[in-house]
Amino acid sequence: MSAASVLIVGGGIIGLSSAFEAASRGFAVTVLERGEFGGQASGAAAGMLAPYSENGEGPDAFFRLCLESLRLYPEWVSRVEYASGRKVEWLRTGSLHAALHEADLLPLRTREAWQRRFGAVEYADGDALRGLEPALHGRAIAALYCPEESHVHAPKLVSALEQACRNLGVRLVPRAGEVAALDADGQGVRVATSAAGAYAADAAVWCAGAWSGTHEALLGIPVPVHPIRGQICAYETPPVDVRHMVFSSQAYWVRKADGSLVCGASEDVSGFDRSVTEAGIGRLVRWSGRMFPSLAGTVPDRRWAGLRPATLDGWPLLGPLPGRSRIFAATGHYRNGILLSPVTAAAVGEWLGEGGGSAPARLAPFAPDRFVRLGNAEAAR
Repeated sequence: MSAASVLIVGGGIIGLSSAFEAASRGFAVTVLERGEFGGQASGAAAGMLAPYSENGEGPDAFFRLCLESLRLYPEWVSRVEYASGRKVEWLRTGSLHAALHEADLLPLRTREAWQRRFGAVEYADGDALRGLEPALHGRAIAALYCPEESHVHAPKLVSALEQACRNLGVRLVPRAGEVAALDADGQGVRVATSAAGAYAADAAVWCAGAWSGTHEALLGIPVPVHPIRGQICAYETPPVDVRHMVFSSQAYWVRKADGSLVCGASEDVSGFDRSVTEAGIGRLVRWSGRMFPSLAGTVPDRRWAGLRPATLDGWPLLGPLPGRSRIFAATGHYRNGILLSPVTAAAVGEWLGEGGGSAPARLAPFAPDRFVRLGNAEAAR
């Protein structure tokens, strides 16, 4: 199959990253976005690039994919900034994953043991921990320090990607509304929208985020993606100097280049409701005071929420759809859409470069039909 033109369905961080990669490879690209570009999870994210801190179960395929993407970031950010003429505030601050109780120390040591095989991870306690992060409450008795982890200003990255796509000639279609129809055969793909008409191309990449689950009938395959509301707050001029990204079991804190301190994320299932609740933000405020005494009693200046596209196992759906080889799924990235943007875009580029054939081998654990196959296997037992 030859694919010279590409439709990207969804204009969040994954859709824009995929469009940027495809356009960089010379494809004619059109991006269809139901609302505004980066208006959902992408623009609301804290922008953490933290595979060690956020994926601590073991060196599984998901951790390895996240780590691969983290290590693509330096060159990828340079490409985005060069193509857009904008800075995205990528900061390699390092991170601390803090333990607050004696019972947390063994899991911390276990995590350290396997993570040391992949990079520089250090166990810090006592004076070493206070030297790294003096503002931490004394209840933090130890932490894993990872100097490789970093963060980016998510809204600025989304804006830069949008501009880079424009500069490369990508056709961007905002406010396209819902996907009303999909036709795909051996000749190409045609997508009709409720507000912007119909578009056709040789291939399509499905990046509809939290809305992907509503497209099951169109795609012809179960798409177990559902929205998880993530609530976040920020202190514009916090009375504390936080030097690293700091993670606890209950929240995280990230100091941005403008001096603001972002705290997140309270999560709950609320359908497509993006409103902010006192309960959700209140928990973050309480934990901010517990981790950083200087923040006790301080009211955050901003609060917002985004909808994260979660799957049943927390891993994204990456790969061509079975029976519809001209459509590549790139959705369900949950908490890691910002982190996984470079590696997802690279996978899309590889797929397109091979004429829309099979997915790269390393994506096998993330196949879009894996839940169908698992269900069939269990039914056969």
